[in-house]
Amino acid sequence: MNRTKNDLPEGTRTKVVELLNARLADSIELRLQAKQAHWNVKGPNFIALHKLFDEAYEKVGEYVDEFAERLVALGGVAEGTSPAVSKRTTMPPYPLAAVDWRQHVEAFSTALAHFAKFARAGIDESDKLGDKDTADLFTQVSRGTDQLLWMVEAHLEK
Repeated sequence: MNRTKNDLPEGTRTKVVELLNARLADSIELRLQAKQAHWNVKGPNFIALHKLFDEAYEKVGEYVDEFAERLVALGGVAEGTSPAVSKRTTMPPYPLAAVDWRQHVEAFSTALAHFAKFARAGIDESDKLGDKDTADLFTQVSRGTDQLLWMVEAHLEK
């Protein structure tokens, strides 16, 4: 841990940094999955989904920065390299063979739901550790991810 005058106990900061690095890996992977869908989607809903996946990419990019900046502020080191992300991520792999719009919507909505579940767990974990600020960050991420999930799943309705 790096030195900081942050008044959270070092043990708390160490555990929160570990939690945030795990979610950093997931957010980087989720962002890549959004771009994978953006680049490869095809079908009658192409333009709407192409734009939606790009908006998701941008929004999740905000989460990447928020997680990284928070953990560095706590004295940690943001581990955002490809090997670190590959080692830490809990995200389900994205189906690289997906082409049809429905396959992308199914795959990306599954990824969003997974990410949201872990964001909600982060609220409870950081709160139990006594870090209300990180709990608030996870609350914002959870709310935003639920909104993205709603927008993506709306394409599945008939």
